[in-house]
Amino acid sequence: MRLVVIGGDAAGMSAAAQARKRLGPDKLAIVAFERGHFTSYSACGIPYWIGGSVAERDKLVARSPAQHRKAGIDVRLQHEVVGIDLDRREVIAHDLLGGGEVREGFDHLVYATGASPVTPEWARIPAAGIFGVQTLDDGAAIHDWLDGIPPSGPGLSAPSEGPGGGAGRVPKPRKAVVIGGGYIGVEMAEAMILRGLDVTLLEKSPEPMGKTVDPEMGALVRKAIGEMGIEVVTDAEVSGIGTDGGRVREVITAGGALPADIVVMGLGVRANSSLAADAGLPVGATGGVRTDRQMRVTGVEGVWAAGDCVETRHLLTGEPVHVPLGTHANKQGRVAGINIGGGYATFPGVIGTAVTKVCNLEVARTGLTEKEARRAGYSFVTASVESTSRAGYYPGAALMTIKLIAERRTGTLLGAQIVGRTEAAKRIDALAVAVWNRMTVEEMTALDLGYAPPFAPVWDPVLIAARKATEAVHNAM
Repeated sequence: MRLVVIGGDAAGMSAAAQARKRLGPDKLAIVAFERGHFTSYSACGIPYWIGGSVAERDKLVARSPAQHRKAGIDVRLQHEVVGIDLDRREVIAHDLLGGGEVREGFDHLVYATGASPVTPEWARIPAAGIFGVQTLDDGAAIHDWLDGIPPSGPGLSAPSEGPGGGAGRVPKPRKAVVIGGGYIGVEMAEAMILRGLDVTLLEKSPEPMGKTVDPEMGALVRKAIGEMGIEVVTDAEVSGIGTDGGRVREVITAGGALPADIVVMGLGVRANSSLAADAGLPVGATGGVRTDRQMRVTGVEGVWAAGDCVETRHLLTGEPVHVPLGTHANKQGRVAGINIGGGYATFPGVIGTAVTKVCNLEVARTGLTEKEARRAGYSFVTASVESTSRAGYYPGAALMTIKLIAERRTGTLLGAQIVGRTEAAKRIDALAVAVWNRMTVEEMTALDLGYAPPFAPVWDPVLIAARKATEAVHNAM
């Protein structure tokens, strides 16, 4: 049998590795096409490499192309797949180095093309210094630009398999404008401030992280990151980018022009499903490829999809959602690979758990926000508490705010959000387990959580929030 994988990052290579684990080279030949220079890397780690928290780019690479090849996977870098012929069971790829066309037949196909950054028309201009942050190639290009290395070729900084960075030097950027206050936006704002730049974060909503947390929690984020020296402009309408001599010069907004030596686009991503749609594969309302629980593309034999290019099911609403995260991509790829290899595995869905940080501020969420719960038809109550990460008398205790959303009649936990300093965000995991298992907030008040003064107060913030939410449920009856 022949397995062809489109996309060499988390989902695609997890699928390939699992299939190879179950079927040796004598039973299954595997070809993986990747248009970039890297495989199996952590895209989520790119802001931390750019900001200097991660010293080396290669630390983000979990498994190199050479390691995959040693395992019997024919990895073909800088090959962009441009077509899928389902009738002939072929993939058509373009060799970005050699310039020729490659056709590869398949018995099984894994579609793992990831997601593409949202780029408005006004940002699609031929000017240096404007960046998206989706691939490790993107990260390398930003890293070079911050170091004063001009773009050259694919914009890489001496990759392990590819050309080096550009020759010569250009003035290092001093002013950064980050457009979009979601996960990537706030993480890249942190990276820029850590690199010593003057940073302005533009967000079109009233508060940053507007799709992640409710407005009052977003206000806490805005206040905290403003105190870190990042200028936050909300309700910002961007209309264009000004250039000078082929380089970015300013970002044009309704409130005036902002000087910029580097612009980072953080407006979110869309499922990269156009190739699938062109081939006649089913694409859902979210823009993601539709699959069943085994990650098999709906109604198409031998074709699988996984990662940021697919839509999945939200376990609380039952509705299809597009939630692009590395955690899901790895799990979905593993499920597809197990099934291709003759085993059985399923991916049940998601509840929207995510965390991020800006310097020492941590932001986390799971389940539904108020807006999402209302849209899903739930009637609910909310409760918010402020507590400390450790016993108040123990050195290093830091404040956090936890908000819970519970169904009005049953008290079932629907969602949770946390904004706080050190040791705050990972408490979302306990809350995610509670959401996943449909616990009530009253049941949560008796959770046997770990306690010692260096780690938590005697009443953990999760327990205090659950107790307050229980009171809100009882008062609503």
